[in-house]
Amino acid sequence: MRDDPEALEIAIGHRFANREILDRALTHSSHAHEKMLEESAAAPRDNEQLEFLGDSILGFLISESLVQRFPEYPEGRLSKIKAHLVSAAYLHEVAQRLEIGKYLELGRGEEMSGGRGKRTLLVDAVEALIAAIYLDGGMEAAREFVNNQVVGGAESTAAMIEERIPRSVVDFKSALQELAQARKLPQPRYTIIRERGPEHSKTFTIEVRVGRDLAGQAEGFTKKSAAQKAAREVYERLLAQS
Repeated sequence: MRDDPEALEIAIGHRFANREILDRALTHSSHAHEKMLEESAAAPRDNEQLEFLGDSILGFLISESLVQRFPEYPEGRLSKIKAHLVSAAYLHEVAQRLEIGKYLELGRGEEMSGGRGKRTLLVDAVEALIAAIYLDGGMEAAREFVNNQVVGGAESTAAMIEERIPRSVVDFKSALQELAQARKLPQPRYTIIRERGPEHSKTFTIEVRVGRDLAGQAEGFTKKSAAQKAAREVYERLLAQS
């Protein structure tokens, strides 16, 4: 049994004029198919088409938000951040934060198999919800939801947003190179300051320098990891100067 979606409306800050569109956004195909087989009940529409629409709206609004917030970022950097914000892994976090699973209409089979916690169902519901907000309240209402619940509020800085991105997603050497280029600064130069330890377990200290005044050092068990850490330090300091 699902919870009353009114609590979800409060959480997202949007009251639906058309509650039917909200119910549809939260209705999984398993529930719709089940109802269709029951002669006594009219089959409700599921959220698959809304998910399709919401995916496109989400991509557009995130692109718009990132370009407006970070006009100095090159296209490659924006693309990496966007890829994270629209990823299933991140949208799953959004769904969990809003506890969307509690409000889903599921078929008995999905209910019994733990559908309220399944990542695919939750991510689809987030995208469907975005479409429902757009259809009910227009683009401005959808924009407010995406900015607040997905990208983060107006107080979110570049560093705060990028902090959410898994380390494996971020190539800070490339990010620093792109940011230096955008700021018309000299390209980063990397220098091995020292190596210590036995051959099978060395530690490397790498310095990265951008021009004469901006430099950072970091240690790592490989030259690559040390360079990435040093690049991140300088990258974040450079962002803070914006």
